[in-house]
Amino acid sequence: MTASHSDSLVVLFGATAGAYGAKLGSDERELILLVWQVVDLQNKKVGTLHKSLVKADNLDLSDQCREVSGLTPEGLGKAEPLDRVLQQFSQLVSSDLKVLGRSSYTLCSDGQLLIRQVLHPETSKKNYLLSDCFYSFYDLRKEFHTCYPSSAAVKDQTIKTMAEYLGLGTDEAEEDFGVWQVKTMVAIIFSMLSEGCNHIFAEPETVKHKYETGPCSKSETVDSETVIRARGLPWQSSDQDIARFFKGLNIAKGGVALCLNSQGRRNGEALVRFVNSEQRDLALERHKHHMGSRYIEVYKATGEEFLKIAGGTSNEVAQFLSKENQVIIRMRGLPFTATQEDVLGFLGPECPVTGGKEGLLFVKYPDGRPTGDAFVLFSCEEYAQNALKKHKEILGKRYIELFRSTAAEVQQVLNRYMSTPLIPTLPTPIIPVIPPPYTIATGSVRDCVRLRGLPYTAGIDDILEFMGDATGDIKPHGVHMVLNQQGRPSGDAFIQMKSADKAFMVAQKCHKKMMKDRYVEVFQCSGEEMNFVLMGGTLNRSGLSPPPCLSPPAAYAAFQTAAVIPAEAAALYQPQALLPSTRTPQASAAAPPTVTYYPAQAAQLYMNYTAYYPSPPVSPTTVGYIAAPPGAVAAAATATHTPILPQPGALVRMQGLPYNTGMKEILSFFQGYQYAPDDYNGLIQLSDQARSVLQAPKEWVCL
Repeated sequence: MTASHSDSLVVLFGATAGAYGAKLGSDERELILLVWQVVDLQNKKVGTLHKSLVKADNLDLSDQCREVSGLTPEGLGKAEPLDRVLQQFSQLVSSDLKVLGRSSYTLCSDGQLLIRQVLHPETSKKNYLLSDCFYSFYDLRKEFHTCYPSSAAVKDQTIKTMAEYLGLGTDEAEEDFGVWQVKTMVAIIFSMLSEGCNHIFAEPETVKHKYETGPCSKSETVDSETVIRARGLPWQSSDQDIARFFKGLNIAKGGVALCLNSQGRRNGEALVRFVNSEQRDLALERHKHHMGSRYIEVYKATGEEFLKIAGGTSNEVAQFLSKENQVIIRMRGLPFTATQEDVLGFLGPECPVTGGKEGLLFVKYPDGRPTGDAFVLFSCEEYAQNALKKHKEILGKRYIELFRSTAAEVQQVLNRYMSTPLIPTLPTPIIPVIPPPYTIATGSVRDCVRLRGLPYTAGIDDILEFMGDATGDIKPHGVHMVLNQQGRPSGDAFIQMKSADKAFMVAQKCHKKMMKDRYVEVFQCSGEEMNFVLMGGTLNRSGLSPPPCLSPPAAYAAFQTAAVIPAEAAALYQPQALLPSTRTPQASAAAPPTVTYYPAQAAQLYMNYTAYYPSPPVSPTTVGYIAAPPGAVAAAATATHTPILPQPGALVRMQGLPYNTGMKEILSFFQGYQYAPDDYNGLIQLSDQARSVLQAPKEWVCL
């Protein structure tokens, strides 16, 4: 019942159980009041004014709501629920239109918030279907500013300021809450329709019914004022789930980009691009609103970040994504020998692929080798759901994972694999992210806690939620995840607290508390004990066992780890040190054959075991290093009298190795030359197996 030039308006006003005015809907509170009246634009007549209370699921009213509206939980308890009120709204509007002899109408509200931030999000969460009239409306503030350009800016307008500008003598205290607002809005509209203005309501605001998917090119220009970053998303969330979270706001076509971690898996973040900055600003007001049982953080982002994730240049991908309104499913773990026929046979006739083989896109490395990933197009939700039922079914000898995917994820996965060099380049000069004040703790003060038995899927956010109010007592950068030899979560974590008392309280409060479907043991410990475990030792009921070695040093307990790189280590990464002159066998033979089973003090860095708290807004929690400024490296090199390169020693890079080359083949290649792995293995990221081979006695190496 809407038209581009409606002959009637329905002036609509509402309130929630929480914030009022400019913050309406920002606290995710439910609607408790609707007031409306039909206005005949041609004859300047009005219909009956209607006021309906709405029974919310949570009748706990905020103090501001009680003060402004005068409503009480007792009065709202007798009202109808929202779905019934919306039905009554449609029936009463239709009845009033017939009385006035009109057929079409468009809603008119005081600003954007009631429609976009209250009605659409709440009905979406409650799975109510809104009628088409709620997808088109006039913003009275914008219309008023168009009619009266000399009035205040749109964002500063209120019903009261608009009435005062026109000199309307209305007294808010004489009417019920909501009734005065609607009557005043009607009076403002009549003033705008007067002969002096003759305002025409011609271009209503629109709300998109559905999120539109589509590709994004890296050559596009994306305004940074239209992009946000959403964090804390469930890992299985799709672009449609994210669009539903932002229901009522207009997302640009192809504007949802799910972020992936270094392993190609979703990291719980997404970049979302809106049609304009106004919609983006409304999206920021949904910070910490809920998606299911999880709250979602919303921060500003940039257009460059969005293009880095969603932008693409591949014609093959563009052609694959050119079929719009298709449901995309990602398949992971395919056998490397799998063909298009194998995938089509695996999916079966109950979930036909759009275009047959043309609806399949295999992800490959730059040299053409398969990665085990593929994307599939389906024409409807039913076929996609049938495909998802095959999650973890067997193809060949492997089980296949299937997930809902997006056009941006297709682009991101292709970008990631196509940009990965076949032979990794030499690592960037590094210094640890943690500055000196935040070194990993040492000493016997029991100001740390150990979490044991964590779910393997648990992340930093899960740990912080698990600790509850105690998160405020965590030291900066004080959350340390322990990984196993394969680099995967071991189920352990260490937390540095501000004091031993805080650690004791956390251990008492959280011990055997549930995280997801597992209970977690929480023990108080010291920084020294934490360091030993991070170095590879064990801490159990039998006591502390040091890291494994051939001959543990006597002064093991005095060993400390500092988050600084020594001058000789910093000098190692000077550009002139990367390709030093080759040493002669005679010089190598003259070197003393010392064997050190622990690296030099202060060189043992455990950044790969460390996650940082709190992580900065806008960027994800990261684990790794940052590049050292050249000046800082030079200063470190000149701070001591140590030569530029440790003597003897140099770092050599090998290129062109066969893919099946192992550690023994590399050591045999250098047979007869003295190497010094013990000086550098604290700086170079090695697997435990490689480190054990390098630290073996020299006579074992000489094969």
